[in-house]
Amino acid sequence: MPRITIVETGLLGPRLRERHGTFPEMFQRMIGAADASVESDVVSLANGETLPDPAGLDAILITGSAAGVYDDFDWIAPLEDFVRAAHDGSIPMAGICFGHQLIAQALGGTVRKSDKGWGIGRHVYRLAPDNGLLAGEAVAVVCSHQDQVIAPPASARTIMSSDFTPHAGLLYANGTTLSVQPHPEFDADFGYALCELREGVAPDAVVATARASLADPLDHDKLGGAITRFLTRRRG
Repeated sequence: MPRITIVETGLLGPRLRERHGTFPEMFQRMIGAADASVESDVVSLANGETLPDPAGLDAILITGSAAGVYDDFDWIAPLEDFVRAAHDGSIPMAGICFGHQLIAQALGGTVRKSDKGWGIGRHVYRLAPDNGLLAGEAVAVVCSHQDQVIAPPASARTIMSSDFTPHAGLLYANGTTLSVQPHPEFDADFGYALCELREGVAPDAVVATARASLADPLDHDKLGGAITRFLTRRRG
């Protein structure tokens, strides 16, 4: 069974981390719920660790972050190089939120802070027909972002979309690179915690609507399972 290398690009504050775990731990729970036999390793860029050669990896998952992909951090350019090498080498790779945006930027897309403002709470995303990832017409997943992929790379097909986030899921033509804007590793409890975190930051009405939305069912397990299968399935 392939091992998934989780690239940690952001850190939670101590209170959230104590209650919910780190971003990699959330992804490990997501992966374990889909397939308990899948093992994972963590490379923490957020803690100063160095990226490995992607050619030696089975599969890659890039986490979310409070950083913007356009920020001047010294680890972003090497991560873009890493993404391009993994993509060119057809190493199975998925990016979530920041990871979604970073992959798009590295491969020629455009990312910026959206004039639509904060996206938080439960959002519903339309699924493109024959999208190669998920059955059905839509999925509902927790999101937390201001930045968006404004223009996808030429090699990417939009497979998830909403009025708020037109390019919420991208599947690349090489068949081994995938990214999504919402967070399949987040459950409703963490969604509520994020609403508390955004109080006084996002408009009150946006926070109130987001909090109310989390009372409705979520499809995070469905999306998380699909991403796990995408990363671990046999190819060729």
